[in-house]
Amino acid sequence: MNVCVVRENAYLKGYLSLARRSTPAQHCHFTACCSFQGITCEQSEQFSSETSAEETYTELVAEMPQLSVLLPLTGLFFLLSLVLGSEVSVPYPVTCTTRGADLTQDTMVVLCPPQCTQWRMSVFGTGVYAAVSSICAAAVHRGILGPAGGPVRVHRLQGRHNYISSYAHGIHSQALSHWTASFSLTKPINVPQELISETSTTALPAAARPVKKLLKKPSVKKALAGGNKDCQMDIAMVIDSSSNIGQRRFNLQKNFIAKLAAMLRVGPIGPHIGLIQASDSPRTEFLLTNYTQPKELLFAIKELAYLGGDSNTGKAIMHTAETFFSQENGGRRGHPRVMMVLIDGWPSDDLDQAAMLARESGINVFLVSVAKPAPEELSMVRDKDFMKKAVCKDNGFFSYPIPSWFSTTKHIRPLIQRLCSLDGLLCSKTCYNSVNIGFLIDGSSSVGDGNFQLVLEFLAGIARSFEISDVGAHIGAVQFTYDQRLEFGLSDYSNKDDAINALRRISYMSGGTSTGSAISYTTQNLFRRTGPGRNFLIVVTDGQSYDDVRGPAMAAHKQGITIFSVGVAWAPLDDLKAMSSEPKDSHTFFTREFSGLSEFIPLVVRGICRDFTENN
Repeated sequence: MNVCVVRENAYLKGYLSLARRSTPAQHCHFTACCSFQGITCEQSEQFSSETSAEETYTELVAEMPQLSVLLPLTGLFFLLSLVLGSEVSVPYPVTCTTRGADLTQDTMVVLCPPQCTQWRMSVFGTGVYAAVSSICAAAVHRGILGPAGGPVRVHRLQGRHNYISSYAHGIHSQALSHWTASFSLTKPINVPQELISETSTTALPAAARPVKKLLKKPSVKKALAGGNKDCQMDIAMVIDSSSNIGQRRFNLQKNFIAKLAAMLRVGPIGPHIGLIQASDSPRTEFLLTNYTQPKELLFAIKELAYLGGDSNTGKAIMHTAETFFSQENGGRRGHPRVMMVLIDGWPSDDLDQAAMLARESGINVFLVSVAKPAPEELSMVRDKDFMKKAVCKDNGFFSYPIPSWFSTTKHIRPLIQRLCSLDGLLCSKTCYNSVNIGFLIDGSSSVGDGNFQLVLEFLAGIARSFEISDVGAHIGAVQFTYDQRLEFGLSDYSNKDDAINALRRISYMSGGTSTGSAISYTTQNLFRRTGPGRNFLIVVTDGQSYDDVRGPAMAAHKQGITIFSVGVAWAPLDDLKAMSSEPKDSHTFFTREFSGLSEFIPLVVRGICRDFTENN
């Protein structure tokens, strides 16, 4: 077994003598502890140990007074965990270049050496890393480790597509289209705290004394830096990195967004900012939660590298709208989503489809256009109305023209006022998170119990498409025969699973059919105390109503309730259209069989969103 020989460190001789008397497995850990404390160790000779664990324990107890002086606190706790059989897991020593693919266990704690940031190591991905990445460099990128190294827990994962590039904590991770295996990193729970703290190299006192761990004084400045609580937005900055802008104007753009970010005052309870560069292909530089302190954020902006290429702004908007604001990537639930797109001149691609996706996803797109095309350049612009099509709403609020990159400073404050204007962010509310949907369900004898279950599944399919929560969409249900029964109200369930389960548990009444009375009852008991313009009623019936439906339906329309009529089997088309909102054809559905109801789910959902968008 290799022996650790320490030059010019006399106080560790006792420690190493114990190492020589340890079992091979224990000796291996002793040597790792040496290396972690920054002591120069080298392999010198081979020896075989016949000393049992019990003998080692006896000798350790006898030599404990000397060891309390000889060993730094790190080594002592490390020694105790090995020899005394502590439950504290001991990290496995690795090098700066050890990759995730080099590990053989699904989960293990490794010990990274110090100063890995001085080496140029490959990291692919953000949060989840490709297995070809350096573990220690990825841990620094994730913010789990600093330059001093330390323990980190590695979790092996399956391969995936589209590993995202970003810059964090001095490490620039690269994008990768696909790899066969991945890993993620977390802080280890049971590693002794002494392994994480820095070890002292000062001379030990002559007499043994209790060693006090020095606690780092909390930074008052950092504690107060909670951020601008009046601007709690998630903001994605999409900047122009095309050949059109050039290196010089790109640097002016960086100065502009740095000043903008400084004045926004990011923080845990303030705005969060992420950044994407638009070029031939979009490149995510950092996510919303990578930098929540102003100093770190400004440094990351300063380090941005110019890319060149085409101004594919539409592609960058699409990329940002699809994945950037997800909770996995740091998006905060309930916080408004803002995308600020900077463009020099005009885009190389179309913005229509990307902007539509952003609007439907509840993202407020602002377009900051600098140096608009000159009259002689207009012939080269693919779509002269690109600004109108890109923004959340073409009302002047979301478009912000700036004449030149040399005059951006005076525009910072007015732009921030728009970005942080909660009332002005019209796209934050979408049909999926803002509507109130009432289900009026025919429970008459002609339906039958089996078909009634098909009706409930149809309605559950509609409900599943919406973001039901206490601050989002709401659903309620009324069942009717000659009588009416409120099954549950719009505010009874604050999450989707509970609401859908309640819908599926509705018991079948059986009886006659009075659809008109049921509409009046629902208008008065389900939709009261809710605002107009966002209320929708889905009526499902299979036959002729015994009472008038026109009067109650017109009263509901006047109260701002949009009615979709869904008829099955013997339901008269005249009654269905009489109940439906205008235009009748797009609010009326009919099928001969109950099994055909499921085909109407996407049509009804699309109709609700269409009406919501037109009215809001």
